Amino acid sequence: MVPEQLDHREGPRDECGVFGVYAPGHDVSKLAYYALYALQHRGQESAGIAAADLGGYIITQRALGLVSQVFNEHDLRALSGDVAVGHTRYSTTGGNDWENSQPVHRNDRRELALAHNGNLVNAVELHTELAQKGVTFRATTDSEIMAALLATAEADSLADAIADAMPRMNGAYSTVVMDRDRVHAFRDPQGIRPMVLGKLSEDAWVVASETCALDIIGAEFVRDVKPGELVILDERGVTSRMVVEGARESFCLFEYIYFARPDSRMNGNLLQRSRVRMGEALARESPVPGADLVVPVPDSGIPAARGFSQASGIPMDDGFVKNRYVQRTFIQPGNELRQQGLRLKFNPLPEVVGGKSLVVVDDSIVRGNTTRQLVKMLKDAGAKEVHFRITAPPIRNPCHYGVDMSSREEMVAYERTVEEIREHIGCDSLAYLSLEGVYESVKGKRSNHCDACFTGDYPLAGTESHLGKFALENRLPMVTS
Repeated sequence: MVPEQLDHREGPRDECGVFGVYAPGHDVSKLAYYALYALQHRGQESAGIAAADLGGYIITQRALGLVSQVFNEHDLRALSGDVAVGHTRYSTTGGNDWENSQPVHRNDRRELALAHNGNLVNAVELHTELAQKGVTFRATTDSEIMAALLATAEADSLADAIADAMPRMNGAYSTVVMDRDRVHAFRDPQGIRPMVLGKLSEDAWVVASETCALDIIGAEFVRDVKPGELVILDERGVTSRMVVEGARESFCLFEYIYFARPDSRMNGNLLQRSRVRMGEALARESPVPGADLVVPVPDSGIPAARGFSQASGIPMDDGFVKNRYVQRTFIQPGNELRQQGLRLKFNPLPEVVGGKSLVVVDDSIVRGNTTRQLVKMLKDAGAKEVHFRITAPPIRNPCHYGVDMSSREEMVAYERTVEEIREHIGCDSLAYLSLEGVYESVKGKRSNHCDACFTGDYPLAGTESHLGKFALENRLPMVTS
């Protein structure tokens, strides 16, 4: 097993990225590779690709590590075919083990390979139901439960099996699944996680978590896959089937704030511009009179810091240099280096911040440990004052829909006022962007978004009974094949 990785981010963690392609005559494994490369930010624990010639057997390769670590030219040549699906993972149900990597490949009543972004809140119930029917499992993920549900279904086709299963799955699922002839893509009725449809050529189509994956392979963005929709890519082109209609759309608000790449477009928004608007709104709501400099926390705070600077007239400069090569090191630091904390990733510039009153802009605070260290580093570098401005409201509730967050008790905002949080992290002032300011910045409405991590208003019934990331390990130790 790969040793625990050193990751300085205090959360929220990323989730998963999915990709599917139907493209006879194209190099589908390389298309999948580069699309996953573009989606690497959505998950860095494992990666995988499954591919098949039309009518042939599905070949799957998956491993722990980054996309560039998992695949080489020889691997991709072995994954030749006409259809493929791919996945980058950050574990949100089940631990970071090889068995839990994706795509999930099953050959029961039908052969398929499945890649999933999201979380099923009724995973334990579905697992119990399938196990009672004699279905065996090798992993401890809700994604394998989905794959088993589809692979063992008595429906005449995979499309019919998906249509039968979607109303039974409670939670978030933006999913791609292939058989030997076609790619299927479907989203939960609330549309919590993103999924887009793209066109590569007249007879080649793709689906992906974000538009940045389309850009890197030269595909044209066509539209979002609709909540509750099943899209089929095959020799007929694109076939659409609305499976579940009428549910309250609940797209994740935090996708705009943090998760998605700034060059992606979601619901008509270029996220780079949305994040600049968040900074502008933050400057209007919580100005810092007399501040000398706006400093972003790289890289997540850069667009919003630019917006804050533009709206306030306060100049912006880099107060930190970021080491971009330490993000996923497998070498654990000894005690001497561990005391240096965040300096393994960020190094403040005394010549820039010394003697100045700083407005430090970041996207979120979860546990507060990283923020507290950043404040200390800036003060040690000579900053006169450190005023933190955050482009999201206080996070007080865990996400159960495909994001690995701390427990409620670990969150710094849990049962604390903003002033108590400020005292905890040690800055001179602290302000969060209001929920109204976020919605104004993304040009959206609460009525069709999920903001449960801020408000506790979960859109799906049964969410509070969700048992967490290790529900299957804890409740079902027999989950082995």
